[in-house]
Amino acid sequence: MRKSGIMKAGEVPSRLTRARAAALSATGQLPPLKKVAEESQKHPLRANSKRAVSDDTYLPHKKRAILHDVTNVRCEKSNRSCLNPTETQAKKRKLNKPAQPGVSKEVPLVADSKPVKLPEMRLRSSEDVTCSVKLEDNEPIRLSANHCATNNDLLHSQTSRVSAQPSISQKKASQTVAAEKGNISELLDVSKHPDVADIDADFEDPQLCSLYAADIYDHMRVAELSRRPNPNLMETVQQDITPSMRGILVDWLVEVSDGYKLQANTLYLTVYLIDWFLSKNFIERQKLQLLGITCMLIASKYEEINAPHVEDFCFITDNTYTKGQVLQMESLVLKSAAYQLFAPTTKTFLRRFLRAAQASYKRPSIELEYLANYLAELTLMSYGFLNFLPSMIAASAVFLARWTLDQSNHPWNPTLEHYASYKASDLKAAVLALQDLQLNSNDCPLTSIRMKYTQDNLKCVATLSSPKLLETMF
Repeated sequence: MRKSGIMKAGEVPSRLTRARAAALSATGQLPPLKKVAEESQKHPLRANSKRAVSDDTYLPHKKRAILHDVTNVRCEKSNRSCLNPTETQAKKRKLNKPAQPGVSKEVPLVADSKPVKLPEMRLRSSEDVTCSVKLEDNEPIRLSANHCATNNDLLHSQTSRVSAQPSISQKKASQTVAAEKGNISELLDVSKHPDVADIDADFEDPQLCSLYAADIYDHMRVAELSRRPNPNLMETVQQDITPSMRGILVDWLVEVSDGYKLQANTLYLTVYLIDWFLSKNFIERQKLQLLGITCMLIASKYEEINAPHVEDFCFITDNTYTKGQVLQMESLVLKSAAYQLFAPTTKTFLRRFLRAAQASYKRPSIELEYLANYLAELTLMSYGFLNFLPSMIAASAVFLARWTLDQSNHPWNPTLEHYASYKASDLKAAVLALQDLQLNSNDCPLTSIRMKYTQDNLKCVATLSSPKLLETMF
């Protein structure tokens, strides 16, 4: 064992600092460091070992793989690599190529779609939706808007009516460009028609989705056709229940939703799920109430933050049905709906149309909002209103509510016509049928909705009546 301070000639310490290396190199006694390197390989660094500040030893950094593509576009063939940098760069050069003057600019679409011009993109995106589901085989069928028109004659007229309106998404694009340029005058000029108010001009509130609201509701106008229950379900599918039984069930569910303080969205979705299931499946009258509480259970899970439990719905039926029966019916309803619970209801469009109706007032009218909601809920119990689209029922409720509160002005103005995509003549049949519900309050035995809207906190709008509608209004 040798002393710590004595070294033999030509011996290099296992740990060599910079100061000692400089001293040895000055005296010419610094030999090759091959031995030191070999010893360092025999004793690799440990994960928790401490390193001196003057130590030159370091761990090499691992090279990170190149991120070629971050899109969600799949290749046509699974055995072909999507991350080819050569092809990616070639595509970028083609896309960045300046357009020649006089040639219309085309935007390439993903997958195998053909190039579509910019004005056509908005309508095509709304048309290409899943229009129907084959519930027998559980196979989704992707149909175009033209194919949907064969099953529902209203689709072509609906899409043409929506596309005939000025493109609000194009307005928003021009607004964004104007905002970048700082041209405030262009930003304020959002509508070519001087009588149409822009209800999407509030960009400060992110919950209003001002930039996307027009495209969202265009999509819902097409979705309400593809997910529409059969308006003749009592005549074609059901044999043991009647429209009056359906009305009694809905009237009872209104009381249940009011007792549990459920949202209006939950009630509308509940009635929709009932009609959708009755459109596809035969049911006996003994199980109609079971279907009602099951659909409300599903709608509560979808809409509510704190949904009632299964035991709560069994309790309100006086334990007529067990928990196992409710869960079994829940499985049948979900399978019948192909697990697609979203559907635009009357409440969905009523918010939009009420916002357009309030644009003509200096101050928002709370009474108008309550009255329109009351009229819309009255249609839930009436089987005949399945013949009308939810958007048409919402527009008719706003029409009749404005006429009930004010007969000095026409209830339908250019702003409502623009955002609802309905003319006054289109609403004639629905408005007249809705006024019959409003005026025949004494003849109807179903009173839960009327009693609900006779409360003071809802401005007692159920006690209001409207004068006779004139033919000249349509």
